[in-house]
Amino acid sequence: MYHYQQPIRNGHSKIGGSLIKVNGEGELAVQPDTASVNLGVITEKKELIAAQQQNSQESSKVIDSLVSLGISKDHIQTFDYRIESDYDYEQGKQIFRGYKITHILQAKIDDLSIIGKVVDTAVQNGVNSVSNVQFKVKNKDAYYQQALKLALSNALQKAITIAGSLNVTLIQTPSLVVEGGPTIQPYLYQAEAMVKGIASTQIEPGQIIVKASVLAEFHYF
Repeated sequence: MYHYQQPIRNGHSKIGGSLIKVNGEGELAVQPDTASVNLGVITEKKELIAAQQQNSQESSKVIDSLVSLGISKDHIQTFDYRIESDYDYEQGKQIFRGYKITHILQAKIDDLSIIGKVVDTAVQNGVNSVSNVQFKVKNKDAYYQQALKLALSNALQKAITIAGSLNVTLIQTPSLVVEGGPTIQPYLYQAEAMVKGIASTQIEPGQIIVKASVLAEFHYF
């Protein structure tokens, strides 16, 4: 997308008085170096206190198992905790079935080679829901700076192409550059409820896409 401004023809034209406006885009594929995963312990019982106690015991067991894999307790936190009442409906009547307690722990993992082992170990120790596996990069700004350079280079190449098509001379230093802002797309691995006894889980980190965009104005004569 570009904007072409016709040069002035009334004798008052000056060098660099006309503009070519272009959008530049830069994209970088990056290997992730950190990950997070949500591990849920869901307990259903008739009695609330019994449900709370069981859920608390299983959650503690899960945390201990994660720590045994080398994950710091500082990297394990409660993402969500809910107590809900469960009901059945028979012939239009609401019948109380019991309580459902959901405790979701979020674990941050620096060693990507153990992602599958983390999931398997958590499931073996009481987790019955796994979700929101995300891969990220720690030094996001450094990668964004690289993508920004690519975006500016892309804008310049577009302006050169347009100027060549118009048979005009481009001043290759832009008179204005407006940053569009970063877009960083973490790789999201979708995982649903897990079943105890499942075979070793294979989770691939994939790549993260870092994008940058600019609006640039170039003078020509």
